[in-house]
Amino acid sequence: MALSDRTREALLPSFLYSTAGARPYFAGGDTAFRLPAAAAPGGVGGGAPIVIQAPREKIELYSPAFYSACTAGGIASCGLTHMAVTPLDLVKCNMQIDPAKYTSITSGFGILAKEQGVRGFFRGWVPTLLGYSAQGACKFGFYEFFKKYYSDIAGPEYAQKYKTLIYLAGSASAEVIADVALCPFEAVKVRVQTQPGFARGLGDGLPKFIKSEGALGLYKGIVPLWGRQIPYTMMKFASFETIVEQIYKHAVPVPKSECSKSFQLGISFAGGYIAGVFCAIVSHPADNLVSFLNNAKGATVGDAAKKLGLWGLFTRGLPLRIVMIGTLTGAQWGIYDAFKVMVGLPTTGGVTPAPASASDATLKAVGA
Repeated sequence: MALSDRTREALLPSFLYSTAGARPYFAGGDTAFRLPAAAAPGGVGGGAPIVIQAPREKIELYSPAFYSACTAGGIASCGLTHMAVTPLDLVKCNMQIDPAKYTSITSGFGILAKEQGVRGFFRGWVPTLLGYSAQGACKFGFYEFFKKYYSDIAGPEYAQKYKTLIYLAGSASAEVIADVALCPFEAVKVRVQTQPGFARGLGDGLPKFIKSEGALGLYKGIVPLWGRQIPYTMMKFASFETIVEQIYKHAVPVPKSECSKSFQLGISFAGGYIAGVFCAIVSHPADNLVSFLNNAKGATVGDAAKKLGLWGLFTRGLPLRIVMIGTLTGAQWGIYDAFKVMVGLPTTGGVTPAPASASDATLKAVGA
């Protein structure tokens, strides 16, 4: 749904815009708020009215404001969606840790409801919200940065020829940084969700975890987390970009530029959901390892592999995770692109990027 200019101005923080002086008011043109002359500082009447102009400069691609907008969109998309699926995540983690007790998705929900009540389904929502907000900020913000950085290194011709490799390299680089931000929150979340009575949430769980495992224990699962998240994110971004491009190329009869914003956001959600199914499959063995290591004190990767077995590593909790990650990834791309549309940026994917030199020339011509 398109937002009016005034609504957009009211919602957007000023840091997303470059500093500029107030523009003059034109009747029937840009909206402005005018204070009466008597309200002017030192004015008794007859002075010139003060014009208060909301910032409305267009965000320039690959500017600091552009990366700030992408970072803010990542916070909204990842933090909110992961928090919303906390009940599914809770059941999944318990199925991975105690498969003898939690034998299926339906029995998992039934056992948790019986033992902990409805409120128990959202146990661990605070570390989930904060952890994945931090991760989303780094994931999306640095992805846009590294995608541009690697494209500039490759040059226009090779950037177009090997664009999938650039998507893969950019997303992998971003996820390495994002997981450093996520890992402490993920460690506390898993312990809170899988050990009833350990803690009520992040406030009391974090000190107890540090007292038990030490501060470095918060990063005990960083390598398995990279093993889960880096393949997941590479698949998430590269497959999404490819799927969306193919949808616009083969399934949509008009160019992307002629599609409405709501239609483009629908494509973003559909492409994100399909990409999420692939993401869940490639990252699931490492997800089982992360849950096992963060639940058991002193556990190793070898212990996890021995207890779960090779088949268990790849399949335990997978159907639920496919549903969860498919929905999650589709919603994330929908929210992220909706935020970009709100701040005046194009949606992700679907159009082959122009070479750097041509794009820069276009931006300069628009701003002239």
